[in-house]
Amino acid sequence: MSYKSIVVQLDTSERAHSRLKYAVQFAKQFNAHLSGVFSTFSPDPRSFYVMAGSAEYFESHRTFRQERHDALERIFLAEILREGISGQWVDRNEYASDAIPRYARYADLVIAGQDDPNDPESFIADHFPETLVLSAGRPVLFIPYVGVFPTLGENVMVAWNGSREATRAVHDALPLLQRANRTTIVMLNDPKDESRGSRIPGADIALMLARHGIKAEVAELDGIDDVPLGDVLLSRASQLNVDLVVMGAYGHSRWQELIMGGATRSMLESMTVPVLMSH
Repeated sequence: MSYKSIVVQLDTSERAHSRLKYAVQFAKQFNAHLSGVFSTFSPDPRSFYVMAGSAEYFESHRTFRQERHDALERIFLAEILREGISGQWVDRNEYASDAIPRYARYADLVIAGQDDPNDPESFIADHFPETLVLSAGRPVLFIPYVGVFPTLGENVMVAWNGSREATRAVHDALPLLQRANRTTIVMLNDPKDESRGSRIPGADIALMLARHGIKAEVAELDGIDDVPLGDVLLSRASQLNVDLVVMGAYGHSRWQELIMGGATRSMLESMTVPVLMSH
């Protein structure tokens, strides 16, 4: 099993170039075809023209975005030529939450960015990361908007609770886990609404990985009932000094997590290392 087709989500944000760098690295590593799908949030020009002076602002902003678009396209084409990988640049003027998931469904791996509250250009659609991981049907590797990661996938933490979503994430991450130097399976508390018999113990998933040539350590997390799970995962990722977290996304309903909070939401908002999510 390998990743032979990779899609990277690109926009006019400050971190788009960095995200492209990781995508090119992965495409070369797995000898994969790389599609750079460019999409941004574009407000309706008519909403600007009704306000005095806003027409000039809209035109200057459009020029600024076009310059960033053209520069990123040149970098993309130069990088795939320099690294000798196959690829294509794709411009999409439609709503990003429609365009990106549609291209993602034809890929083995999707690389996307985390929303950056300090960079308006990182916003391309409401709840875009959540929509992408729920609708793409493919694993999504989110790159944080802060930090530089000299390695990515050498020291991996798997968040494991035996759920369908966690199972999907582990299998989707197999090409990365097979190349990792260290893999740690962090056992999470069983949800109270599911019987223990419906979930696979950590030793069993470690045995499955061993059959794929992956040696994984198993670490239990006990006594964390009063601590938000997302905080626990972030803390353990820091303790283990990992450069990638693998986890299932939205074991509960999306709206339950949006309203009440949850591990998926916490990681999407506060990730400190790249996170591969599957639903």
